[in-house]
Amino acid sequence: MSPASRFAYLGPEGTFTEAALRTLPEAATRELLPMVSVPAALDAVRAGEAAAALVPIENSVEGGVTATLDELASGEPLMIYREVLLPIAFALLVRPGTSLDAVKTVTGHPVAQPQVRNWLAGHLPDARWESAASNADGARLVQEGRFDGAFAGEFAAATYGLEPLVTGIHDAENAQTRFVLVGRPARPAAPTGADKTSVVMWLREDHPGALLELLQEYASRGVNMMRIESRPTGEGIGRYCFSVDCEGHVSDRRVGDVLMGLKRACQKVRFLGSYPRADEVPPTLRAGTSDEDFVAAADWLTRCLDGRP
Repeated sequence: MSPASRFAYLGPEGTFTEAALRTLPEAATRELLPMVSVPAALDAVRAGEAAAALVPIENSVEGGVTATLDELASGEPLMIYREVLLPIAFALLVRPGTSLDAVKTVTGHPVAQPQVRNWLAGHLPDARWESAASNADGARLVQEGRFDGAFAGEFAAATYGLEPLVTGIHDAENAQTRFVLVGRPARPAAPTGADKTSVVMWLREDHPGALLELLQEYASRGVNMMRIESRPTGEGIGRYCFSVDCEGHVSDRRVGDVLMGLKRACQKVRFLGSYPRADEVPPTLRAGTSDEDFVAAADWLTRCLDGRP
């Protein structure tokens, strides 16, 4: 198949990322390419080897996936076009015939550990944890005999010849992971009325209230921020950029006005895209922040400049 018909994802086969990708209707007509890491999946898009890549970006228990946040903030620009929310529950996968008291070593993706920590303490307090590149890779390591058990999706058991010893493991009810479909920069999809816009921004200079000034760009226009995370820039201790999601589409007047304000105030702003919200929840607009309000204000200013009452 041509690169235009390929979707890369954080592999190997049997990851939650693959399960999330298969919820997209268009995935049924694409060749799915498992990659060894988030950077490898995104680099496949940058190199033109895949049209898009699905990668995890946020977990309701552990927060942001730093590998994804850092990759989107650096290197050749990419854009987010879709998001997927996937409920997460783990199974303890073991080789057939393994009993729970025989499990002395366990593995899984680093993001999985905080989601099963209490279960481990209550059921396998002496088990030694070592992280794997992904939950499915942990299952592969169990298959090869390098660990006794892996925390992964129950659906991965058949792929690696394992059996789910315990299912439905999660320390937090209703845990979810958010995934994003990332491609090369292009025109954002048309607004749906329930959208999200993502950016990365860098402070022009560090001074008291510097971050507050950027947050006020959102607040003064009635734009709700849904997530903000700081990430080190690599330029020294105390130097950070900020990854932000907000409600709305770049074509909404209030959101576009926020981005123009950030562009004036920041050293750099990277637009990561406007895309439909997976939960389809529309924003609640405060008085004076609709597109009609912005148009009316612009018309009023024009009349003032023209000397009209």
